[in-house]
Amino acid sequence: MSPDTDRPSASRAVGAWIFTCAALVLAMVVVGGVTRLTRSGLSITEWRPVTGALPPLSPAAWTEEFAKYQRSPEFLLVNRSMTLEGFKSIFLVEWFHRLLGRFVGVAVLLPLGWFAAKGRLSRRRIAQLGGIFALGGLQGFVGWFMVASGLVNEPHVSHYRLTVHLLMALGILAALVWAGLDELRGERNGPAPRTFAHAAVATLVALVVVTITWGGFMAGLHAGLAAPTFPTMNGQWIPSALPVGGRAALENPLTVHFLHRALAYLTALVAAVAAVSVLREDPTPAARLASRAVLAVVAMQVLLGALTVLRYVPVSLASMHQANGALLLACAVALLHTVRRDGAPQPVTISDAPRAVVPDAGVC
Repeated sequence: MSPDTDRPSASRAVGAWIFTCAALVLAMVVVGGVTRLTRSGLSITEWRPVTGALPPLSPAAWTEEFAKYQRSPEFLLVNRSMTLEGFKSIFLVEWFHRLLGRFVGVAVLLPLGWFAAKGRLSRRRIAQLGGIFALGGLQGFVGWFMVASGLVNEPHVSHYRLTVHLLMALGILAALVWAGLDELRGERNGPAPRTFAHAAVATLVALVVVTITWGGFMAGLHAGLAAPTFPTMNGQWIPSALPVGGRAALENPLTVHFLHRALAYLTALVAAVAAVSVLREDPTPAARLASRAVLAVVAMQVLLGALTVLRYVPVSLASMHQANGALLLACAVALLHTVRRDGAPQPVTISDAPRAVVPDAGVC
């Protein structure tokens, strides 16, 4: 059997479970984007990890929650005319987002305990998945830390905290994808190959993370509206009034938008180079599939980004853009795993080569 199919059934079951958890995290990212875009994130003004699992179940409970929201900056400065029925619609979006986070935690913890009790997980895998679960718990706190920044004076959350929250979710997604591939396809024995393809794919993963970081800044600053044109920015490739210096790269909407676009173009270019180099150096079925997936998803990401700004950031397109960005990271991580596992072996150096035994000339 090939290495891809000669896997124990336990490993396939564990891999399927891990990828199910990864899909749930991806769904969590999508719902989080919808929550932000519909301005629902500040509707719940308290963090109740246990009792908050249930929504208000009576008219009195709904009135109490609405009264708490009416004391928030968002209601006082933005939604002062909102009715109880309007409040219910945004409350339930945020409540579902938090409920889904709790469900993801259960989906990781309970099967982890079962597989560990049955002896189907190595100690290394138990530690790895336990760490992912702990990171998910921390993610819940970071989510509240983000929301709390919008409940004090200004009716919007810190774009720095929002970006940290997004990156943590994507870090969990990437870790789950890697662990799932380890179970389904196996791990590489020995160090990673020193090839151009490996370096290109590793660079791609790093660039995707950096581009998403500025995408988080874009979302928090509503920077998509700073230049609702494409391919130029308000008629110019490089805006003449582009603020530079100081904290402009992190806090000025136009500069953040410009950097996000520039990073996106660079990411697309590196994705093409990485995919072609992998196909030339390692034309295995898994490599071909992963490379083509990266190319398709990165092309879709550029298209969705352009449509999002041209349509003035509608909820549907912006949500798809964020979801596709998360999918791009997952595909890039999968391609990196494929290159590390199936790539060319390490070149043998002179010092590593076996030495020939030369008889001692003085021995007869």
